[in-house]
Amino acid sequence: MFTLRSFATIGLALVLGTSLSAQWPRYEVPGVPRTADGRPDLDAPAPRAPDGRPDLSGIWQNYRPPTQQVRSVNAGFFDDLPPTLINEFRDIGSGLKDGLPLQPWAAALKKERMDANSMDNPDAHCLPLGIMQLHTHVDPRRILQTPQLIAFIYEANYGLRQIYLDGRPAPDNDPQPWWYGYSRGRWEGDTLVVETTNIRDGGWLDINGSPQTDAATITERFRRPNYGTLSIEVTVDDPKAYTRPWTVTLTQRLMVDSEMMEFICNENEKSSQHYVR
Repeated sequence: MFTLRSFATIGLALVLGTSLSAQWPRYEVPGVPRTADGRPDLDAPAPRAPDGRPDLSGIWQNYRPPTQQVRSVNAGFFDDLPPTLINEFRDIGSGLKDGLPLQPWAAALKKERMDANSMDNPDAHCLPLGIMQLHTHVDPRRILQTPQLIAFIYEANYGLRQIYLDGRPAPDNDPQPWWYGYSRGRWEGDTLVVETTNIRDGGWLDINGSPQTDAATITERFRRPNYGTLSIEVTVDDPKAYTRPWTVTLTQRLMVDSEMMEFICNENEKSSQHYVR
């Protein structure tokens, strides 16, 4: 039987099951602030770009305790992940007092998706994941920042997302909706505010299948309070699926002296033929 837990481990098996010897050898990256014993000083001040803005560049992963920063191929799939991260990965509304404010039809759809063991989740079919599911995914992501454009490179399904900082408005010519939508960003002090619209209908916000529709506007607020921490406040305003806008805050930590993997999910993929509803 294909279960919710087994779905969640499919992508992790591809990541954690690869021999570390096949990856880049550990390399001490120049320019990283370090303590007296040579360890990265993640509490040091956040770096600044040439334009004076906080520089969000780096490889980021969802927060895990300091003693569990290195991925272990011998660990259980969820053994080194904090319970809060596991919950967000499965259900983005797990931290909200009353849960997600779902419209009745959206609650029914979420239940239907869960009853089908989440087998239609894009992640289970090597398709691009939505913004929220990527924020909570256990695989890391790289941020590349320039004055006019910020790019996210996701290890999960090797995704690429672009955020434009050149002042362009949202498209008004009935554009084709995108998996990641059309994202425009602006700086408010040291906070990067990103608004995303024109998202594909029928999306998944988490493994449990919390719905996302083409009416959604996703607003993200990125802050880098110190060298090793990235705080992301996400507000979802999707009047088709939810009775009101709702907000969650996620924390990610910098991966230092490490690298991402090349994760081509579709290569020799044979799992989906065994899925059972």
